Amino acid sequence: MHPRIRKFWVWSFLLALTISTSFAQTKIKVACVGNSITEGYGVKDGRTYPIQLQELLGDPYDVRNYGISGRTLLKKGDRPYWKEAKYQEVLQWEPNIVVIKLGTNDSKPQNWKYKADFKKDYVAFVKSFKKLPSHPKVYLSKPMPAYRANFSISPEIIKSEILPLVEAIAKKTHTQVIDLYTPMLGHDDLAPDGIHPTSAGDAILAQEVFKAIK
Repeated sequence: MHPRIRKFWVWSFLLALTISTSFAQTKIKVACVGNSITEGYGVKDGRTYPIQLQELLGDPYDVRNYGISGRTLLKKGDRPYWKEAKYQEVLQWEPNIVVIKLGTNDSKPQNWKYKADFKKDYVAFVKSFKKLPSHPKVYLSKPMPAYRANFSISPEIIKSEILPLVEAIAKKTHTQVIDLYTPMLGHDDLAPDGIHPTSAGDAILAQEVFKAIK
């Protein structure tokens, strides 16, 4: 091969590689922060809501699952998300979009006794993301219904206390609310244990988050 032709092909390859790398680096990073419902507890086929959200958003987005089972938003809760390595990981990732879905485990008696701190802790949690160099858009999710009391989770506290607090916190932090409660009403069959949705239930959650982002 003529040296000039070889040089042209090498240059073309390097240019294509640079462009490809550039596109990969400019994907919109979406962090799904939450508890076992986000993590995918009980989803037997692996099709968690973040996985299905990735499918809906497509290649321009990079959706990652930062859900951890049993975690609370409350700092004084029995298993605060604040203390987890994943919390530091998601901050270091510097996402462009953050979807927070916490509050279900906070309804447990041992946690809700600190309910006076819920708003303060949630505001601080949102601010910890908003001050990142990536300046992400943050969404606060209303928890899906608890169809019956299980794992010490209180359906009534979620409905009557946590949902209004999420609305108030969203207003205070100038963030958008994603209602995952209303669309899941009447879908008891999609949460066999009364708390954790199947992949069919997660499809509804993913669709609601998708609509908010798009």
